[in-house]
Amino acid sequence: MMIFRRSFFANAKRSSAKPGEARLPEEASQATPRLIRPDELGEVYLSAEEIRARVSELGAEIARDYEGREPILVSSLKTSVFFLADLSRAAPIPHAIDFIALAGYMGRTRQSGVRLIKDLDVSITGRDVLLVEDVVDTGLTLNYVCRTLSLREPASLAAITFLDRPYRRLVDDLPVKYVGFTVPDEFFVGYGFDLDERYRHLPDLHLARRAS
Repeated sequence: MMIFRRSFFANAKRSSAKPGEARLPEEASQATPRLIRPDELGEVYLSAEEIRARVSELGAEIARDYEGREPILVSSLKTSVFFLADLSRAAPIPHAIDFIALAGYMGRTRQSGVRLIKDLDVSITGRDVLLVEDVVDTGLTLNYVCRTLSLREPASLAAITFLDRPYRRLVDDLPVKYVGFTVPDEFFVGYGFDLDERYRHLPDLHLARRAS
């Protein structure tokens, strides 16, 4: 089930990013927008209650789909950790959790890729792996993670994302099985998303306020 939060194509403000521009690693961070008032938050886009209700639905879907199995939930540090923690509590089946960490690297003229800087602590060979993402945007980072982990021969490999921007995809055939909310191309803070490492702790998801 995919929840589309608001009909925004006619009304939502767009970010300063050019359409199709890659941000790597996209699931690990957001590019800091210009003209942000760092001491102020914008309106609540998703309330803690809305998030809790959707995560509960996702946990039930995962429990149903993985019944009789023991999946391992893999999250990329840091933003996804908040979503992973709530999702783990909402999925009433035996499961394990593990973490990876990613970083972009620079080419001669621009950021050109992503690399793994923290690997998994456990083997995933023969395991059902569910990648837990904060946001899937162009899909470049998720594609890299899937290609890397698939070499270890898991029994299955799928992904769940809290936020999704499918209209920005540069990669097809991503194994995104579960989506929390489809959102506009805005800069968010709260529920793990940060602005210079602030506001991750907020229970609601906010729009960042832009200077007029």
